[in-house]
Amino acid sequence: MSLSPEAAANDAPARPLRLAAIGDLHVGENAERPYRDLFARISQEADVLALCGDLTNFGKTREAEILAEDLRICTIPIVGVLGNHDYECGQPAEVARILHDAGMRILDGEAFEIDGVGFAGCKGFIGGFGRYMLSAFGEPEIKAFVQASVDENLKLESSLRMLRTDRIVVVTHYSPIQQTVEGEPPEIFPFLGSARMGETIDRFEGVKCAVHGHAHRGAHAGRTPAGAPVFNVARPVLNRDLGIEFALIEV
Repeated sequence: MSLSPEAAANDAPARPLRLAAIGDLHVGENAERPYRDLFARISQEADVLALCGDLTNFGKTREAEILAEDLRICTIPIVGVLGNHDYECGQPAEVARILHDAGMRILDGEAFEIDGVGFAGCKGFIGGFGRYMLSAFGEPEIKAFVQASVDENLKLESSLRMLRTDRIVVVTHYSPIQQTVEGEPPEIFPFLGSARMGETIDRFEGVKCAVHGHAHRGAHAGRTPAGAPVFNVARPVLNRDLGIEFALIEV
């Protein structure tokens, strides 16, 4: 039995999507076109660009504007999250607006589908891993701290629930697993991510990979307990350990 061209097309394997991912750009207010050439090259080599937070040094509007000018050179879709540095000046919404106006789709509990691949994410937060993950017990300040981590994780869960795609990429700033923060001082592991996000990722089928930044001295790759690949794409890790300017991942 022969298939019609339409049916054959529907049965054909999905075309792999080339994802460029990088975090921790730390654009300063005196920088001049710091990433314009890089974004132009990424546009030639990838189908989507994911930015994993700490895009500015101090969350200043001028820093965001400089990055936005470079982002406008991109000819491919851009998704991304903010990082802790982008909150420093107390105006993350303005930073997000500037970057959104330059074409970046902000993931803060939202989800987007691009060429058959779903993108979910949020900034994430701290809290620790495994048996050392902080619990909501004791003083109100500790409970508030843990609640902030829970709230960010709920954003991630909400964005994942929005998707109906067979392939999903999770984008965060903080790490969802301990493996990719190893290399940092063990004393600060709890401040680099939260296993809550890793547990949430493992509850959803179709997650092909997760990308994050933040851990400048961490490891590049690891896996969630259920086996989903996780990549630390903080710029210092990519430059130092791999000798590359951005991660290129086939999804």
